Amino acid sequence: MAPTSIRSVCVYCGSGNGSEPVFREAAESFGRLLAEAGIRLVYGGGSHGLMGTVARAVIAHGGHVTGIIPSFLKARELMLENAQEMIVVGDMHERKRLMFERSDAFVALPGGIGTLEELVEQLTWAQLGQHQKPILLANIANFWKPLLVLLAHMREFHFIRPGLEVHYLVAEQVGDVLPMLRQAVAMRSRQPA
Repeated sequence: MAPTSIRSVCVYCGSGNGSEPVFREAAESFGRLLAEAGIRLVYGGGSHGLMGTVARAVIAHGGHVTGIIPSFLKARELMLENAQEMIVVGDMHERKRLMFERSDAFVALPGGIGTLEELVEQLTWAQLGQHQKPILLANIANFWKPLLVLLAHMREFHFIRPGLEVHYLVAEQVGDVLPMLRQAVAMRSRQPA
């Protein structure tokens, strides 16, 4: 249930670039870091926005990309044609299941409602004991600060309570993401089953 090493990372991020150039720079940088580390990217398969940026950066630096896209989004998100592996599925549920199955960890770069929904689903599954894979919010330019405040608010009012903690990591810089994921996996592997 818990990975023993990080061989693949699922990246959730926007199909747009957002308003700040630092978001695109972070996506490009993270793609390069994944490729240099020999870690496979698993992502939503589109070529627009941060999704396309991170995938193209992985490919440009010799890394491996697995895109998973529902058939109805192939044209809308303009499927990335040069990914080494592109899986077209029937619906969003199948997409998310395959992304989960093929990933050892999850990273949320800035994004919109879809990014938030995918991130929260992984947080929920982890909270309910369905997996122990690390989940990390790349808090580029404080993008995830409102969500972090909301999670603290939920804890304060005991909607996130002992026994139902939400475990996640927060990195302010993309250079910290992979070391934090590796450390989380190493710590979990040392815990008794």
